[in-house]
Amino acid sequence: MLRFDRSVQTLAVGTAILAGFVDAIGFIESGGFFVSFMTGNSTRLAVGAAEWQKAALVAGAIIAIFVGGVVSGSLIAAKFRRKRTVAVLAFVTLLLGFAMTLRFLDGGWPAIACLALAMGVVNAAFEGQDGAVVGVTYMTGTLVQMGHKIAHALRGEGDGRWLPHLWLWAGLVAGATIGAHITLWSPLTGYGLAALLSAALMLRAISIARIAD
Repeated sequence: MLRFDRSVQTLAVGTAILAGFVDAIGFIESGGFFVSFMTGNSTRLAVGAAEWQKAALVAGAIIAIFVGGVVSGSLIAAKFRRKRTVAVLAFVTLLLGFAMTLRFLDGGWPAIACLALAMGVVNAAFEGQDGAVVGVTYMTGTLVQMGHKIAHALRGEGDGRWLPHLWLWAGLVAGATIGAHITLWSPLTGYGLAALLSAALMLRAISIARIAD
């Protein structure tokens, strides 16, 4: 995150907002499962398996779809390389638009599956200088990094730049809060706004790519 310039950092925060927004939609629509936070689903799978509940199968299916999205996003990123962020966000926008269509047709679980696929794909949008991808749909690692940087700042040594990590986490929380409010009011509106936000991020990525060229 810190290796990116300011414009790309802002785009990453915007993508975290999208991830939180979509995760809130999925959580509400599925009755308590996640479409971007697979640690939570892994715990639900384990508890469901221990109690012999159908929740284990649901959580496992969502995890598998998410991983499929990660694979798809990685393949898209490898194909387009320098334009990876634009290409990945374009595909995410298509998937969210398709999820909205499924929801309009009363798709239920197919729409939720499409959300999970999109959230897997979006994790391939950003690549650090060391080749590692920057996860924007989960925040445990981000919070750990923030804690380490705060400790560095308190000691007065090492890299103490913790604010970018805070903004990334805050973006996801803000997106989830807004997404929950809107989805509770009108689920279809939530799906539509998620697709529009993704499209706006894609256009911003195109603008950044043009400046970089």
